[in-house]
Amino acid sequence: MQIINGKKLRDGILAKVKKEVALLKFQPVFTDVLVGNDPASVQYVRIKKAMAEAVDLSFYKANFPSSITTDELIREIKILNKVPNMCGIIIQLPLPEHIDRQRALDSIDPKLDVDCLGKVASGKFYDSYDSKSDLGFPTALSCMAILDSLHLDWPGKKIVVLGQGTLVGRPVTHMLRLRGLPVETIDNRTENISELLKNADVIVSGIGRGKFINGQKVKKDIIIIDAGTSEDNGAIVGDVDLESVKNIASYVSPVPGGVGPVTVAMLLNNVLSVAKSLEKSRDDSAESNI
Repeated sequence: MQIINGKKLRDGILAKVKKEVALLKFQPVFTDVLVGNDPASVQYVRIKKAMAEAVDLSFYKANFPSSITTDELIREIKILNKVPNMCGIIIQLPLPEHIDRQRALDSIDPKLDVDCLGKVASGKFYDSYDSKSDLGFPTALSCMAILDSLHLDWPGKKIVVLGQGTLVGRPVTHMLRLRGLPVETIDNRTENISELLKNADVIVSGIGRGKFINGQKVKKDIIIIDAGTSEDNGAIVGDVDLESVKNIASYVSPVPGGVGPVTVAMLLNNVLSVAKSLEKSRDDSAESNI
């Protein structure tokens, strides 16, 4: 079994992002909205800040007290939407329970919604996604980037997506089908789960059930992209029992160290996409005024 090195893939993506950022005529601004000071959220913001600055993006942490109301937060986000050179805004989740999560997410300008969690950006993804220019869900993009890095011979492959959640299952299924690939999906209504898993050549999993996939459930040479996370005795684990599949699988992305690192890189690649679109619109506007 080969363990997929997400950090190595992340570093390659970030190197390309940095190279393209250097070609821009301005420095893109990327903002992470943090409500309160939850230790885990603060740590995630630090990671994004370090990676954003490593590729020469201007990173801004918009930190608000946990007592902020939904309406107050929306007003602040609308101000951020208008900041010059703003090329991406995300809200660090989870939010305090009293805040209307979807209203807050929907207040981000859809053109700047690099997490793709607002209704407009999400709707565009499913209506008219173009991988060359449009924004996508970073975790799903990470799964696709990992699959692409394996240079698989797709014809004849049986692909199963385990889970149909917002961040992984549903968007991964959509992107695979846009490529003309047949995909079987599993959700909580699926009856023949064991059969689908056992016959799969490729599994993308994002159900968040620790070590759900073991060696008895899959066939020889299976490829598994594990995007699930859960806690087991204080440790973060994925949907795959690595020890159980080590003599069966051909490739597995580990948790941690697989999908996660690549997800942050794809988020920053989304910021770059916004920056390139902004620069093009400025150039087009300048030409029209000549």
